[in-house]
Amino acid sequence: MWGSLRWGRRRSAVLDGGLALLSAAECALEGAGFAERASLPALVGVVFGLLAGSVLVLRRRWPVAVVLVSIAVTPAEMGFLMGIVGLYTLAASEVPRRVIAALAGMSLLGTLVVTFVRTRQDVATADFDPGPWYVPVVSVVMSIGLTAPPLLLGLYVGARRRLMESLRERAISLEQELTLLADRAEQRAQWARTEERTRIAREMHDVVAHRVSLMVVHAAALQAVALKDPQKAVRNAALVGDMGRQALTELREMLGVLRSGEEAVARAAAEPVPLAAVGAAAAAAAEAAEAGDGVQAGEAGEAAGEFGEFGEAGEAGEASAAGEGPSLADLGSLVEQSRLAGMAVELSVHGEPRVYRPDVEQTAFRVVQEALTNVHKHAAGAKAWVRVAHRAAEIAMQVENGPSLRGAADAGLPSGGNGLVGMRERVSALGGVFVSGPTDGGGFRVSAVLPMGSQAESPAG
Repeated sequence: MWGSLRWGRRRSAVLDGGLALLSAAECALEGAGFAERASLPALVGVVFGLLAGSVLVLRRRWPVAVVLVSIAVTPAEMGFLMGIVGLYTLAASEVPRRVIAALAGMSLLGTLVVTFVRTRQDVATADFDPGPWYVPVVSVVMSIGLTAPPLLLGLYVGARRRLMESLRERAISLEQELTLLADRAEQRAQWARTEERTRIAREMHDVVAHRVSLMVVHAAALQAVALKDPQKAVRNAALVGDMGRQALTELREMLGVLRSGEEAVARAAAEPVPLAAVGAAAAAAAEAAEAGDGVQAGEAGEAAGEFGEFGEAGEAGEASAAGEGPSLADLGSLVEQSRLAGMAVELSVHGEPRVYRPDVEQTAFRVVQEALTNVHKHAAGAKAWVRVAHRAAEIAMQVENGPSLRGAADAGLPSGGNGLVGMRERVSALGGVFVSGPTDGGGFRVSAVLPMGSQAESPAG
């Protein structure tokens, strides 16, 4: 039985135990008087009072039982403490209101009857007559005084307790919601970081793959003709340097976004020492091939000097292009670079050219750039066709190449397998369509369509 009481705190158990002892002592004394009036042995009244008063220890578990016991012993004029505490506990508990009202009415009625009878007996034995109103008034006042205060106090404490529990539950619920929102915010931040890393990876791939691929092609050609045709070797070395400078310019633009405020580090990273070394090596090869030819050696040395002097001119060009990405206007120079690398490329533009949003123009340029890079990698010696169409609601571009020529020199360019994936991601991010695949003639075709995004119609423009 004691395990079922479920006291939440030790202080509650001590309080209930103390109240039960006081109630048992009170009922024992009042039971002795009741036994004397009923002509019963005093021990019977004391034991009965002890048992009845001890029921108060169950007030938290069974408040209805405690109130019923207090009502039952009311005619014996005992259990007043038990009745008051029982009514308070009942009103503060989760018992339905109709049960509380019924038991409170029964307690009030029982107290009223007992008080009326007892007061009338006392008046009858008194030496004076207080009048007919005295007994009813005293009975009503005493019964209400013994019933209403504990009942009202219990209702107040119960309502306050339920309010605090409701506020606590709302606080817990709010804390859970805030935790959930924090988790979602962290997920969104993680997603944003992943998207930014993917975007940067695409940009780095486009810049490095295309420029470095052309540099490797030209370097291979330079190695092949260095001894046979020093002038062509110098021109190829100059092209390698020019492409390297363009790659450095685009890399500096991207790194400037990632490392803003670190201008000194950016300038140090952009020093054209490797390019000067390439130019010097090309000049030295030309001099070795044409020993004694002062004119050709002088030209080679002059080319090497141009490589060494690029630090100032390159910085000026990069400063003018800072903050600007590639656009459709640069397709001509892009195709010309591939032609200089030995590829036969035809560029055709259909429709009236116009200015688009920067992201649309950059995406269109990157698609053509990456497609030409793939031709250099996988179709050495093949002819390529670049077609751009300006339509009413979209811009379309297509890069197609024929089969690789037999016997064509392979530059040995590695492939990471991310070119087509990056192009598809770029086009899909703008709501466009991307298609790629082999052709019936043994070549490969890359097609992309981007929705209308002219600066005149775009709020961002």
